[in-house]
Amino acid sequence: MWTVIYIAAGRSQADKIRSTLLEGGVLADARPVGMSLSGDGLFEILVLESEAEEANLILCRHTIT
Repeated sequence: MWTVIYIAAGRSQADKIRSTLLEGGVLADARPVGMSLSGDGLFEILVLESEAEEANLILCRHTIT
């Protein structure tokens, strides 16, 4: 089951976070919140529930802007 671990402010930030998680060995996905598909707006960062703790540790080790 997928679970949301982060809300990113825009597609660019979502892509950076997703890449960071993938490089750390955690399967991750990003999806827009609401109706905005244009790239400006909020994006949920999702990981498998079994990897949520590891994903949070990875994000704590990196500065995401």
